[in-house]
Amino acid sequence: MRLWHEELLSRLPRQQLLGQHRECCALRGNGWGKPHSTVNYVFLYSPYKLFQYHMEVMHEMKKRGYKPAEEWETPFYRGKSCEAYKEIEVIQQTSPIYPEHDEQYKKECLANLLSKGIEMDSF
Repeated sequence: MRLWHEELLSRLPRQQLLGQHRECCALRGNGWGKPHSTVNYVFLYSPYKLFQYHMEVMHEMKKRGYKPAEEWETPFYRGKSCEAYKEIEVIQQTSPIYPEHDEQYKKECLANLLSKGIEMDSF
């Protein structure tokens, strides 16, 4: 599990972008609050931040012609097997969405992609 640095979303290969959508769906659903070392920081914030991040992922998917389920475009939705939120703390979007997604994190993500044979120019 990993949430890629949001500046990388537009350049992720298809497999990683679609995988990121699945990760977001899992985390927004029954995966919320289940510890995993690379994503534990998301649980420090309102689930609305994860919704904001997921919207960025889905925006990129749509730009590439994919059609993610519209249900995910509401912050209350948590998937078919998870009860929707009745209320959620709405917070203003920041840039980056998660403060943990700093320059060092971006370098870690680029190194992770390189280890998978995916080379991206630094930016």
